Amino acid sequence: MAPLIALIVGAALARLAGLAGVAALDGWHPALRVGLALLFVVTGLAHFAGRRRADLIAMVPPSLPRPDALVTLTGVLELVGAVGLLIPATARLAAAGLGLLLLAMFPANVSAARRRLTLGGRPVTPLPQRTVLQIVFLATAAAISFGP
Repeated sequence: MAPLIALIVGAALARLAGLAGVAALDGWHPALRVGLALLFVVTGLAHFAGRRRADLIAMVPPSLPRPDALVTLTGVLELVGAVGLLIPATARLAAAGLGLLLLAMFPANVSAARRRLTLGGRPVTPLPQRTVLQIVFLATAAAISFGP
């Protein structure tokens, strides 16, 4: 739920800043970039934080090699993508790349839900809810990639 909150609050605050006169945030497109960037900072940092890192490593489907390296790689990609979203010249490409990353990581969420794993001591998001969240995140990335 924290990623969704980061997306919504980040975009809303950025939009308010745009309405208050911050020219770089004037419009929904730049506000969505900020919200999505915040989402990926939140999720990317979790790839490196103690207990959460161990939980994310456990989420990697057992058939994939080196789950620790995959978690590190995806965390780095999320953080680099978040920075890319904040640079107008790279925002579309970053959003497209993050959308592909979301698609690539979704099987880990499916696997975790089916195996009834925990994340931070709480059960992972049930698959129907996780699928809806994934669609929202993908739609936001697509809106940035293909928007004005």
